[in-house]
Amino acid sequence: MRVTSHKAKALLLMIMSMAASAFGQQLASRPKYRIQPSDVIEVRFRYTPEFDQTVTVQPDGIIFLNVVGEIKVNGNTVDEARQAVLTKAGERLNQPEVTVVLKDFHRPYFAVAGFVEHPGTFEMRENTTAMQAVLLAGGFKENARPSQIVVFRKINSDTAEVKLINLNNIKHAGQLEQDIALQSGDMLLVPETRLSKISRFMKLANVGAYINPFAY
Repeated sequence: MRVTSHKAKALLLMIMSMAASAFGQQLASRPKYRIQPSDVIEVRFRYTPEFDQTVTVQPDGIIFLNVVGEIKVNGNTVDEARQAVLTKAGERLNQPEVTVVLKDFHRPYFAVAGFVEHPGTFEMRENTTAMQAVLLAGGFKENARPSQIVVFRKINSDTAEVKLINLNNIKHAGQLEQDIALQSGDMLLVPETRLSKISRFMKLANVGAYINPFAY
């Protein structure tokens, strides 16, 4: 199956239009961004602006604020980080009002490897499905096997969940249930031949070794 540039653009527009309604609920439930080391956070205190700070999350996930000391924010959403700062600040300040703003962070991304025209890593600027990701990577090569797309999704620091999806015959809204909404960090593998012995979970350390032979 080979998708030309013109056909790929037309198909992309069709898929995006249909996905807007068919995937509305799935995309709306997409996890919020969680703070990571090297993210930059601005903390503002409404009534005591002299305590305002812009800080970088350290490798251990901790930030240091002059008014409260150390706070671990790694893995928190912005709202959870704000609540953590508010709780500690309340030990020293009278009914503080705190705003936490994410100033710089790891940009959401996904990767596509295997038998697509332009494999690589792509910035996730908007909600994206697996089919859209393939089309953004130039579409399937002639020998691709779209009926067995593999999606690797990190679920913790050690393990990735492995999903198998069939994108072979997505032509109208009634078949969009075969597609999935991607999350930041997802990796798609488009194989040439049928893959066997695919486990539901895989060690993260093994994902790269599994994808690299197809990453050309």
